[in-house]
Formats: sequence, structure tokens, C-alpha cells
Amino acid sequence: MNDAITPRGSVALTGGSGFVGGHILRRLVAEGWQVRALTRRPDGLPPVEGAPPGSVTAIPGDLESSEALAELVAGADAVIHCAGLVAARRRADFLRVNAEGTAALLRALEAGRQAGGPAPRFVLISSLAAREPQLSPYADSKRQAEEALRRLGAGLDWRVLRPAVVYGPGDRATLPLFRQFLRGLALVPGGSGRFSMIYVEDLAAAAVAALAPELPAGGFLGPDDGTAGGYGWAEVLAAAGRLAGRPVRAVTVPRVLQRLAAALSTAGALVSGRPAVLSQGKVNEFGHPDWVCRPQPPGAPSLSDCISWRPAVGLDEGFSKTVAWYKAAGWL
Repeated sequence: MNDAITPRGSVALTGGSGFVGGHILRRLVAEGWQVRALTRRPDGLPPVEGAPPGSVTAIPGDLESSEALAELVAGADAVIHCAGLVAARRRADFLRVNAEGTAALLRALEAGRQAGGPAPRFVLISSLAAREPQLSPYADSKRQAEEALRRLGAGLDWRVLRPAVVYGPGDRATLPLFRQFLRGLALVPGGSGRFSMIYVEDLAAAAVAALAPELPAGGFLGPDDGTAGGYGWAEVLAAAGRLAGRPVRAVTVPRVLQRLAAALSTAGALVSGRPAVLSQGKVNEFGHPDWVCRPQPPGAPSLSDCISWRPAVGLDEGFSKTVAWYKAAGWL
């Protein structure tokens, strides 16, 4: 990263203080974009090493602040909407942030256009869970966010990214699984389901690449690491074993025990006031057999078909980089 990078325009970013959003923020700066990032706290954004002065502007506020959203999108050439809840105590909380927050951002954009502002390119970072909204409140809220984009995004050059399993440096959600890998024993759900995976830096690169004007508007794209058909737990544990230097044995957790654990976790959340670590909706998601990324509608071009983006990190390398980061950060 250096000051000689040719500026490419301005991007309004939500979720820049989070796991995926922080990587998108760094990628945007690395590629020469000027970034305005919505954040609840001025110090909430991650550091961006080597960022040119003035390349990142923090906009204090959240998705419920119309004034902050208006400031965020004013004059922006593009928007990447990454903010959202992945865990919540109530369905209403998921809907308030994921669905209603997306609608509020789109209304801010429309107000800016009505005042003579530009119609920016818009990338929504959704989830493959939105493909199956009946499974959980989270999945339903992500589908409703996509529907808000369909409904309110008329006139915008928009596209949706639906990743499945995202992992990498800074991710606390998969940290317990990596701890199990290194101990040689991993709890896994039963069944023969398959799922796509993507290293977070590849997802960040895909999100920025999706701003390309030559990418067809209105698409639902599933970026993954390029492994056709995704993975089953056998392949994941084999990669974990190569990382650990010894076999990692699977301990299959029956659905009834998953349900019991979710009930106990939910009860504990009522006492603590924090979101449940494991919910019944998450158990439903674990049990779904097909989380493999495919273009939507079927037969539509993929992200790699339309632009030059390609995933750079495979599973073995991604696991190695993730564990190295966890150890350097003192998380492992």
C-alpha cells in the first residue's frame, strides 16, 4: 500500500468494524478507494497499515440514525453494506438490524438521488442462509434484507454476495472449532451435508471486485474458494489433521443433543442478557444438507465468469494462516 495508488472514487461502507467488514475496509484502501465508514465509535474501525492520510473517514452513527446514513452516502460512487447481526436474543433484533437497517440505508440513498446525488453501485453482503429463510430468524432476516434491496433498489446498479462459511484472521465464531482441531477432537453435527467455504481475505477481494461496472446488475453471487461441490466434514477434518500434524477425530453430536444444548444456551442467554451461543435456528442450519454456493438463478454467470476475481487461498493455506494469526494475537 502506498501513496502512489490512483484514487478510484469513494465508497460508503457499513460494518467496517466487524470481522468481514474490517477486511473489506483494508482491501478498499489497498485498491485506492476513499472510504467513509459507519461506526458507533470513532475508534471502532480497525487500523489500516500504510493507509494514505485521509483515505478513511469515520462517520459516527448506526443504521437507525437517518442523519448518519445521509452523511455516509452523500456523493458516494459505491456502497458496500456489510453491517448485520449474526447472533441475537430475539427475532425482532435480527429483523431490526438486518432487514430494517438495509431498508433505512436504501431510503437514505433514494433521498440523496432525489436531491440530485448520484446512483451508486451497491453491494450487499448477505449470506447463503438467505436461500433457506424458513430455517432460522437469522436466515429470514437476511432474505428480508435482500427483498428490501429488490423493492427499494430500483435504479441502482446492485448485486448480492451470498457466502457460506467464512473464516480467517479475526473471526471469533470459528475460534472454538480451531481450538478443537488442535486438540485432535472435534464436535460435528451428524448427516452428510456439504458446504462451501471461503477465506475472509478472498471474500473481501470479491466484495471490492463486485463494484466493477461490467458485472451484471441484479445478480445473486456465491463466492467460495473454488472447490466444486464444497466440503463435507471428512474433508475439513482431514485438512485440520494436516495442520495439527495428527489425525483429528470427529465426535458426531446427534440432533437431539444439539436441541438440548440449544435450549440450555437459550436459557442462559435469558439470564445473562446476551445472545445465545447456540440457538434452535442454528441447529436447523447445521442440519441442512446443502450449503454449497451456486449462482442464482441456476445457470446465471458466476462472479469469476464476469470479472477477473479468483479465490487465492485454499483450505490448507487458509487454515494455516488463520491459526498463525490466532497464535500471534494470543487467542490460541
